[in-house]
Amino acid sequence: MLITSIQNEQVKNWRKLHTKKYRNQMQCFLIEGFHLIEEAYKSGWKITTIIVHEAIETPSAWSDLPIIFVSKEVFDSVSQTQTPQGVVAVVQMKMIDKRPTGPVLLLDGLQDPGNVGTIIRTADAVGASEIYVGKGTVDLYNDKVIRATQGSLFHIRMEQVDMKEAMVTLKHAGYTIWASDLSQAVALPNVQFTQKDALIVGNEGAGIQEEVLAMADEFVKIPIYGQAESLNVSVATGILLYAMVK
Repeated sequence: MLITSIQNEQVKNWRKLHTKKYRNQMQCFLIEGFHLIEEAYKSGWKITTIIVHEAIETPSAWSDLPIIFVSKEVFDSVSQTQTPQGVVAVVQMKMIDKRPTGPVLLLDGLQDPGNVGTIIRTADAVGASEIYVGKGTVDLYNDKVIRATQGSLFHIRMEQVDMKEAMVTLKHAGYTIWASDLSQAVALPNVQFTQKDALIVGNEGAGIQEEVLAMADEFVKIPIYGQAESLNVSVATGILLYAMVK
């Protein structure tokens, strides 16, 4: 089967997945490139369609997957990358059940998709048990977030939450909630983490919301020994997460 018209109804529906509203409505999202598709497949996520540029050959391992070939014009209308590899997949959203025993991470109002994707990838690397995502944080299924995760999106449990409610739940479960903040904070070298810690990080410019910050149990900061004013939030989060699991 070869689709050649961008007016095709199926093509229109694929393009609608560029929007958060339609992704949430359909509970599906797009991923691009061989690596991400292979990670989704290996991780057990349901791939409903693979959209392939007519000039591209697909791996034999994909023989049991639903593949639709399209013209260059159609593929370009669906793709969201500057240098596409010629393969896009529609993947069904799901909640991961299996969780490691590492720290919980809470994201409060992070806006930069590259930062959020990098943080997801780092949380996966340290074996974080879950990521709670509060209101105001960029959509997890934004194409730039997905690319920055390098496939870690498919390995770690993530949940959209009311941040204050999530913090109450964590406290009842015996977690100590650490906020990355400069005011009244303990410098990282002097911090003793436990086996049940949660870390909350905030917006790149404004930091953690005041009402959320007020609910934290402890505050931690990373010392800066040079002349830089601050650290990028994804870098800071990585430093803190690795300190929590060492």
